[in-house]
Order: sequence, then C-alpha cells, then structure tokens
Amino acid sequence: MARIRFDFGTLTLEAELLDTPTARAVAAALPISSSAMTWGEEVYFEVPVKVATEGDARAVVVPGEIAYWPDGHCIALGFGRTPISQGDETRLASPCNIFAAALGDVKALAKVRAGAKVQISKVEVTKVG
Repeated sequence: MARIRFDFGTLTLEAELLDTPTARAVAAALPISSSAMTWGEEVYFEVPVKVATEGDARAVVVPGEIAYWPDGHCIALGFGRTPISQGDETRLASPCNIFAAALGDVKALAKVRAGAKVQISKVEVTKVG
C-alpha cells in the first residue's frame, strides 16, 4: 500500500495507508497543508476530506494508528492520554476511521505545538530488485 508523510518542520512521521475508503479519500486529496491543534497527547488538523464514519470506527486507538475524525474533518494522531481517556488508553473525541499505521515513534509528536504548520504528502517508495 502507499505511504504518506506528515512534515511538521522539525519532525516528520511516515505512515502506511490501509486499504480503506478513508485512506483512498485522503490519498486523493494530497498534498495537504494544515495547521496543527493539540488535545492532551493528540495532534490533529483539518483536512479537505469528507468521508462518513466507517463500520469499524472507534474512539479508543492504539498509539501509531492514524485516524480520520469524521465529526471534525480532521486527521487525528493520538500518541497517549487525552482529556477524556480512562486509565492509560488513548481516547479520541468520538469514533474515528483508522486509515493508516505510523512507521515511526508517535511519542515524538509531543514536541508538536498548536499552530505548527503540517504538510501531508505521498511518499514515493522505490522498489529494490
């Protein structure tokens, strides 16, 4: 599957897209520029993508799962506790579509500040052999 890159200027994170309607919609909209917002240990940002909540959408995610928040038309990168987490879970505001898996350490997102610019682009993967 295809890869995408989130570039926050001082930090980049690559992710592998899953085979979902949301992943295809996000890929079709790239490249995207946005402005980061934070909510506890979550970085999220608006994107020009509007897709419905998928059947397997959920609010509790595993750090490294990259989600699309249908209620806010945002990509959400949860990497720890949010204000509504119970225990050590990563709980997003409402059910989200999981559309990609991070290939790096999402805990590094703790350095991202609200207002930071983010560029989302496709990554060209070269095959060896």
